[in-house]
Amino acid sequence: MMGRWRQMLALLIAVGGLAGCGGGANDDAPSVSGMAATPAQYGRAGVWTITGLNLDKGVSFVITSGSCGNIAEIAGGTAFQRQFSCRPSALGELVGQVNDPGGGRLASLRVIIQAPVVQLSLSQGTIELELDPEKAPVTVRNFLNYVNSNFYNNTIFHRVIKDFVIQGGGFTPGSPDPVAKPPTQAPIALESNNGLSNLRGTLAMARTSAPDSATSQFYINVVDNLSLDYKSEQEPGYAVFGKVTAGLDVVDSISIVPTRSVPSPGLNDVPVTNVVVTTARQIR
Repeated sequence: MMGRWRQMLALLIAVGGLAGCGGGANDDAPSVSGMAATPAQYGRAGVWTITGLNLDKGVSFVITSGSCGNIAEIAGGTAFQRQFSCRPSALGELVGQVNDPGGGRLASLRVIIQAPVVQLSLSQGTIELELDPEKAPVTVRNFLNYVNSNFYNNTIFHRVIKDFVIQGGGFTPGSPDPVAKPPTQAPIALESNNGLSNLRGTLAMARTSAPDSATSQFYINVVDNLSLDYKSEQEPGYAVFGKVTAGLDVVDSISIVPTRSVPSPGLNDVPVTNVVVTTARQIR
């Protein structure tokens, strides 16, 4: 009889042990083992990837420092991985945080958003353009939207004037004459009164005679062009929103190529041999 009671007691202990391992109060609590944000770039939608356990148990993602708009969860998340997207809209510190269902912090990740840089690749070489979203936020967002939608790929510098500017962003090579590249985004508000000057190597938006008419076309100043700066509401000038940080020699080489007139689209100063931007991409 004692042997039978001992067997029953051993069985109860074993069953109790299994229940303790699998059914504890915290066994289903979410936990985070890793976080990553790529790319962490101004004005470009990035993905925050969260890995861990039980992430399907009501975790949430918030920004606790900095600015990152349009936060949304990416479909297809599992208990082991969740992804969220947002678009950084300010420079400096950006902190993303994962919270448990009660709002408590599970993990956080700090990244630094630097001034955006766009690289233009041409047969002549590469040009790197650092943008200034603090002085010209509307213009920078507009330009990056074109860049990140690949709009500028296979466009040309269609207006080249020695000792003045090189201008592009609105035409493709065509055969034999340049062809306008539609569609453009809606025109943007002019940000010329921002303290930035049309100095050699700066980047600015081209426009029509109407102040708020810039869309996709931009130009790079080959020399100091102070006559293009903001002077008054009656003489609003042109909005500078960045500068060349690498490849100014490429700009100079483009500025002296032979040019011609193309009457059909009403263009003057078109390079005889197309100067093609093969790709324009945000590298920071």
